[in-house]
Amino acid sequence: RFVLSHPSNVDTPTTTSTTTDDNSSSSRNRGRIVCITSGKGGVGKTTCAASFALGLAQRGHKTCVVDFDVGLRNLDIHLGCERRVIFDLINVMNGECQLHQALLKDKRQPEFLSMLAASQTRDKESLTVEGVEQILANLADMFEYVVLDSPAGIESGARHAMYFADDAIIVTNPELSACRDADKMIGFISSKSRRAELGETQTKSVSQTLLINRYDPSRAEADESLSMFDIEELLGLPVVGVVPESKDILPCTNIGNPVITLGDDNPAAGAFHDMVDRFLGHEKELRFVTPEPVSFFKRIFG
Repeated sequence: RFVLSHPSNVDTPTTTSTTTDDNSSSSRNRGRIVCITSGKGGVGKTTCAASFALGLAQRGHKTCVVDFDVGLRNLDIHLGCERRVIFDLINVMNGECQLHQALLKDKRQPEFLSMLAASQTRDKESLTVEGVEQILANLADMFEYVVLDSPAGIESGARHAMYFADDAIIVTNPELSACRDADKMIGFISSKSRRAELGETQTKSVSQTLLINRYDPSRAEADESLSMFDIEELLGLPVVGVVPESKDILPCTNIGNPVITLGDDNPAAGAFHDMVDRFLGHEKELRFVTPEPVSFFKRIFG
């Protein structure tokens, strides 16, 4: 029995739509569930999830971002609402509060962005497939996109986050260890998600794309790190975005402002805006993948 509707429902339009966006939700039965994951810790999943969710909201899509890192929540800090958390994911699952009581509206986009925090005091074993499915079913009825911020690894939190996903954005860094763990997660999603269990005769596979974070094209050109093309070849997935290394991300995190709020003129923010547009089906040229030209004076004086 499906509490969250059959995955094929979200891929099949119910009415004629004039939009050309592949991921447009104006004609779908329920909201689309997007898992932000990686396998390796410390690659920037939560940073990416916060900016991605806010980017969807800025474009008028009702979005809820859910922290699945039970016991080690951080998404509330990235969105600047850590002091407003009263109820969390586990409280809702255990019936200790209503879902609407646990949802926090973002102060920048109150009409379009909400957050559901993870518990800080429970462990990941508190999650159950049935409980997660019920919460996601309710959220998918309320929002166009439900963005899941997955914890690192392939244990309980990550498994529950990816199981019901319609889309998975695999975050990786341009280093071999991050790519190897990302490859493990790609295989895990391809074989262990609900869509994989149902099979291609009943529904499409989970749509998986790569988000390369902390990319430095100069180092890639000098063979000091993996290049975008190396990563594409290693993992065999299309790239939805490349976010350059940036000194602005840390101060943005510390003040609870996702880096995407800095505007398109900022390289990291511009990369996230491009990434959101690509996810929504728009054609965008990949920026920040080649080194910036060095001026004559810099070549001479360093």
